[in-house]
Amino acid sequence: MKMHRVLLHSYRAAMAAPFHLVVLPRTRWRTLYSSATQQQQQQQQKQEVHVKPSRIGSPARVQKLIASQSDPLLAKEIFDLASLQPNFKHSYSSFHILILKLGRAHQFSLMQDLLMRLRSEQCPVNPSLFSDIIEIYGEANLPDQALKTFHTMVEFRTKPLPKHLNCLLQFLVSHRNYIHPAFDLFKSAHRYGISPDTKSYNILMSAFCFNEDLSIAYTLFNQMFKRDVVPDVESYRILMQGLCRKSQVNRAVDLLEDMLNKGYIPDALSYTTLLNSLCRKKKLKEAYKLLCRMKVKGCNPDIVHYNTVISGFCREGRGLDACKVLEDMPSNGCSPNLMSYWTLVSGLCDQGLYDEAKNYVVEMLSKGFSPHFSVFHALINGFCNVGKIEEACEVLGEMLRHGEAPHTDTWVAIIPRICEADKLVTMENIFDEALKLEITPDTRLMEAGIGLEDYVIRKIRHKSRKPQVF
Repeated sequence: MKMHRVLLHSYRAAMAAPFHLVVLPRTRWRTLYSSATQQQQQQQQKQEVHVKPSRIGSPARVQKLIASQSDPLLAKEIFDLASLQPNFKHSYSSFHILILKLGRAHQFSLMQDLLMRLRSEQCPVNPSLFSDIIEIYGEANLPDQALKTFHTMVEFRTKPLPKHLNCLLQFLVSHRNYIHPAFDLFKSAHRYGISPDTKSYNILMSAFCFNEDLSIAYTLFNQMFKRDVVPDVESYRILMQGLCRKSQVNRAVDLLEDMLNKGYIPDALSYTTLLNSLCRKKKLKEAYKLLCRMKVKGCNPDIVHYNTVISGFCREGRGLDACKVLEDMPSNGCSPNLMSYWTLVSGLCDQGLYDEAKNYVVEMLSKGFSPHFSVFHALINGFCNVGKIEEACEVLGEMLRHGEAPHTDTWVAIIPRICEADKLVTMENIFDEALKLEITPDTRLMEAGIGLEDYVIRKIRHKSRKPQVF
């Protein structure tokens, strides 16, 4: 940066006072004279070899100087100084680089001035320049200027391409108030010699679906076939998502069938959309069938698909059906994760199927998963409510062995039921483990209160009744 400023200072001085490069005969050195008397110039006139005034550099050198500047205003100053040289013509790359530098610095007035100068010099313009300018205005949240830039392309004798249209459409539809101006631009694209492509349709279909104008989205989808524009997987998915958002899941499933009949292979997100919608509409049988068909139709179900169906069954009180889904996973190359077990155990506990829930807790622990304390609490509390204290104690013991500190509510649920004389010996080891884990400044165990106090008293009395051996 310092060198460039020195260069600019030297160049300004050079432009203010003409100078000559003098080569003296029979010498190996050169001297730069900034001024000389007329008499000395006459005496040396025959011996001097005059060279043209020094320049800031070639167009390629100026381009490198501009590109290397982090300060766009300094880059603009270099550009302007170079323009003062006789017969100097900037390269197109210098214009392109400087326009983008000014735009990204939000120097939009200077950027537009330079763009107009580029037009006046009638330089061939790379169409990518306009894509970049539209993107710059998009990042600056200036939709009107972005739209104006698109129309400006014609003035540069540059034919807009579908990518320019799509870039602008994508930006406009991100502003709710500009969805219809974007649609107007789309409909008038043929005036600019542009034929909207699949991406153009997808952008507008997605915008209208999110805007809950499903009828327009459907019209665009049908229009694609009439205009020989081939829809892709995303086209179908966008419309399926729109239908599911409007609770029209049956029409979305019909669209999936149409998609399959035409040889398309739906992607994972398309299936996720349908499975989630079917489960929320309590169409669990259809959801399970769709899950089973996925692999046959060329899309292997993943953990998201399985967890969606497991959650759907559990939400409707069908925990045993959810167990079947989880058992199917390994044979289809997908292993249950923490969320799979967590959802299933919680669902089984909600149905009072505590023994089945306990088996899955043991299984998940054996696979290295650490359940959330709420899973343990639901299971322990459930066993306590049905009088299965031994099973509750086993779960509590597993919880402590894995370093999980029970919540206060867990202690409150289990302590009153185990603080009985006939349970003291059985529970002694568990409480020893608990005390090791729970001795902290804000220990939850001590918050259990009276139940624990009764336990300690009974334990002392129990030991006092043991026969002493001498």
